[in-house]
Amino acid sequence: MLQFKSLMDILKLLEKSNCRKCNEKTCMAFAAAVFKGDRPLSDCPQVAQEIAQMYGSQPNKQINNELDIEQQLAELRVKLMKIDFADVAQKIDAAYDGTKLVFKIMGKDFGVDAAGKIYTDIHVHPWITIPILNYILYCKGAPVKGEWVPLRELPSGKDWYRLFGQRCEKPMKKIADSYTDLFADLVDIFNGQSVDNHYQSDVALALHPLPLVPLLICYWHEEEGMGSDLNLFFDASAEDNLGIEGIYALGTGITRMFEKLALRHGSVPG
Repeated sequence: MLQFKSLMDILKLLEKSNCRKCNEKTCMAFAAAVFKGDRPLSDCPQVAQEIAQMYGSQPNKQINNELDIEQQLAELRVKLMKIDFADVAQKIDAAYDGTKLVFKIMGKDFGVDAAGKIYTDIHVHPWITIPILNYILYCKGAPVKGEWVPLRELPSGKDWYRLFGQRCEKPMKKIADSYTDLFADLVDIFNGQSVDNHYQSDVALALHPLPLVPLLICYWHEEEGMGSDLNLFFDASAEDNLGIEGIYALGTGITRMFEKLALRHGSVPG
C-alpha cells in the first residue's frame, strides 16, 4: 500500500471543489484527515476507486510539528554540505567569505556556513531557517521581474493558495488589525519600503525576506460595511528562486515572526 508523504500529495488527487460530499467543510480539511489516518481516501466520491485502493487507509499519525521541523532541518543540512558555496554565491546574490555565505535578510546581515549554522545578530527560529536553507539549495538565480502576483498565480500556486490563506494571510491580518504600529515597525526594524497606490490598498509595503524573493504586503483598513483585508504578493519569479513549498514555509515563518513582534510590543492578536 502506498503512503502519502505530505498533505499536498493528497490534495493533488482531489477536485478542490469543496463539494462537502465527504462531510468535511473543505477539501483541505478532508486531506488533513486522510493524512492523519482518520479517514480513508475512498471517502471522497470524486476520487477514482482504483486510485483510492492504491492508498487504502493511512496509518494513524500523531503529527509532532517540532520533530517534523527538526527532521526537515537535518535533511537540508546534509544536502548543504554537498554544494560548492563559491559557485552558489553569485546565483543567490550573496558573498562568500571562504567559510560562509553572507547576504541580507529583511535588511539584516546573515551568514550561513556549510553545516547550516546561521550567523546573525537577531533571533532566528526554525520556520525562518528552513526557507533560508531551501533558498541556498534550490535558488535558480532567476532575475526579479518586478511583477507582483498572488500565490495562486505562481506555477504551482493553485494547490497551495487556500492553505496559504488559512495559515499565513488570515493570521497576518489579525496581527495587523490589533497591532496598529505593525507596518511602521516593519519599515523601521526590517527595512520595509512603502509602495504607493498598489492594488488600491491603504498600506502597501515591500519586504526582502530573501535577496531574490521580495514580498509585498497589501492591507485594507476596515470601512463602514466592509471588514479589513490583507493579501500577500510575490514577484513572478519567486517559485524559480525558492520553490512553492519554500514560499509557503517563508510566509508562515514571517507570520510567526510578526506574532512574536506583536507580543513583544504588548499587542496580542485576538
